[in-house]
Amino acid sequence: YTENFVQCTLAALGDELVGSHLAVGGDGRYYMPEAIQIIVRMCAANGVAKLKVAQEGIMSTPAISCVIRKYALTGGFILTASHNPGGPTADFGIKFNCFNGGPTPESFTTGIYQRSQTISEYRTVRDLSVDLSHKHTENYTVDGHPFTVEVVDSVDDYCDLMKSVFDFSLLKEFVSHQSILVNAMHGVMGPYVNRIILNELGAPPNSAVGCKPLPDFGGGHPDPNLTYAESLVKSMNSGTHVIGVAFDGDGDRNMIIGRSGVFVNPSDSVAVIADNYDCIPYFKTGGIKGVARSMPTGAALDRVADGRGWKLYEVPTGWK
Repeated sequence: YTENFVQCTLAALGDELVGSHLAVGGDGRYYMPEAIQIIVRMCAANGVAKLKVAQEGIMSTPAISCVIRKYALTGGFILTASHNPGGPTADFGIKFNCFNGGPTPESFTTGIYQRSQTISEYRTVRDLSVDLSHKHTENYTVDGHPFTVEVVDSVDDYCDLMKSVFDFSLLKEFVSHQSILVNAMHGVMGPYVNRIILNELGAPPNSAVGCKPLPDFGGGHPDPNLTYAESLVKSMNSGTHVIGVAFDGDGDRNMIIGRSGVFVNPSDSVAVIADNYDCIPYFKTGGIKGVARSMPTGAALDRVADGRGWKLYEVPTGWK
């Protein structure tokens, strides 16, 4: 199945495939290392010129989006089933983001599906294998064409982006006086929490839990809600911490808990961020052109957009 899906995805790139530059990473779930090696071998055989592959394969969905945009890549494979559980009997998924770092449009996914109905072969380089344990670059020649695999740090580019968006000095000052608690739920966000929250902002080590990515997410369900992040809720109920955060498996969703266990709905938190946009350095130059939310979420953002005179975009949700 993996080979067929990857071949159909590569073929859907059409004329962009040969000579393309792609990113590859995932949330650390079961089967991810094997899937990455399959993708590397197939990209080599299909004429891709260069891959940026995450060290140990670990890279969050927002970080892959960042890398695609920063280096003007053709797109990227994301190995994740989002907030669904992982393990030998649990879930696995493959997503492909396009040149703008976002999900591919329906025309592209339709092309993948159509090819899946007629595929009769796939291309691969059987003996090719890449060491993902450390940063380095490997160069190959496949059918007379150069093929490069660059194993990159999982966090570097994303951390640099965050520093350009937020005031790290102000956040560091806040963290030095307030107790916070961050739970990565043994998903992809562990390395990001360690680097940004602990190292860059200086939070003490006991501010972070669940920061080792595990193939089965430690036997848990990496969905940051009041049910599956119950341990965070219990810790916040003590009143010791002023803010608690949990992330989902691939790092593109979170849950915020206030002091004494006050739950902040994600659709409310994005509205609060938008209404206070002028406190965020990134928006001080270009401002905000519009805001967006998915269809089934709360309408707090609509109220902010209406009050600010911004365009509001309601987008569909779900797997294509």
